[in-house]
Amino acid sequence: MIERYTRPEMGHLWSIENEWQQILNVEMAACDAMAELGEIPKEAAKNIRAKAAFEVDRIHEIESVTHHDIIAFLTNVAEHVGDDSKYVHKGLTSSDVKDTAYCMMMRDSCDILIRDMKAFLEVLRRRAVEFKHTPCIGRTHGIHAEPMTFGLKLLLWSAEIERDIDRLEHAKKTVSVCKLSGAVGTYSNIDPKIEEMVGKTLGLTPVRLATQVIQRDRHAEFVTTIAICSSTLEKIATEVRNLQRTDIREAEEYFSPGQKGSSAMPHKRNP
Repeated sequence: MIERYTRPEMGHLWSIENEWQQILNVEMAACDAMAELGEIPKEAAKNIRAKAAFEVDRIHEIESVTHHDIIAFLTNVAEHVGDDSKYVHKGLTSSDVKDTAYCMMMRDSCDILIRDMKAFLEVLRRRAVEFKHTPCIGRTHGIHAEPMTFGLKLLLWSAEIERDIDRLEHAKKTVSVCKLSGAVGTYSNIDPKIEEMVGKTLGLTPVRLATQVIQRDRHAEFVTTIAICSSTLEKIATEVRNLQRTDIREAEEYFSPGQKGSSAMPHKRNP
């Protein structure tokens, strides 16, 4: 994530620290499920949940030797857990925990985006009512056409945001899945019940079918949906900016006391 353009909440969600934490959450949930099914001692699962921890720097240090990120992670966790660490990752493959963790991160991203888009939708609806009788010129091909109202422009944007929210909600459902079915998805070393139990704990639905990985069309839908929503926001931002051009001057943003538009031209009030 580019720090300048990333808000803290989303930046933390996609940090390397949170990625490893979500992987650890998957591992601990799997141990809990195995303990409930009698596959590992219950005390071991309790000990794992109580002591499991990691340090990103230590993972990188181990990975420089192993050249395998999940093995490095598990080795670091074992340094905290002790002998019971032998039950961590039992019957699992790297993609089981990593893909499931990514799905939680994508799901949680959708929650943030949906929340913010709904807040933006309420603003657009409120402002549409505020300006429903404010005349402005309607344009086609950028040329004056017929009179309209500024409220209609805002209402048009709100309708598109509504569709974007629907897209995000569908994308969230698509990525809210988990996979704990082993190296090639055959459940040869793990009971399918564990996948179901872990999914329930983490708020995910087991994928109907998988191989080594959760199929990437889900990730593609997630990214494509964000791109569509971004195009809506870019369109709105470009229009708001254009309306503030000196030769149009139909809109103006708030300019706070002390704010400056240019280091060389004191008259500038940039949008």
